[in-house]
Amino acid sequence: MLLDTGPLVALLDRSEHNHARCVTFFKEFRGRLVTTEPVLTEAMYLLGPDIAGQRACLRFIIQGGAVLIPSTAKTLSRCLALMEQYRDIPMDFADATLVALAEEIGITEVFTLDVKDFNIYCLREKKTFTIYPKSFR
Repeated sequence: MLLDTGPLVALLDRSEHNHARCVTFFKEFRGRLVTTEPVLTEAMYLLGPDIAGQRACLRFIIQGGAVLIPSTAKTLSRCLALMEQYRDIPMDFADATLVALAEEIGITEVFTLDVKDFNIYCLREKKTFTIYPKSFR
């Protein structure tokens, strides 16, 4: 399952209003979360500038909370096409990397708080995302 920025921040920041719901989902989830470096960067920015939040974020990745998948030139080309396709929304770079990654590895499930946008984004062949946690719909 893809891991988006919102839940990553909510998992680590107890003051975030979705913290309890994201922690509950994460504890019950059985599988592997994957994410991208732009998602990590966005989360680090939102958890900063205090080093404590940034430390927690890096430790979450280091300790296996999610697998960090680097982008390739092919991925970046697809991101550009996606950002152009969804320029009216607009699609940000972190979301584009998640959609491109989903297409590359065949994932259609996403752990996100960005329900509005991920309900719009389509994968190749018009496949749509299954959004978790379901209670956010």
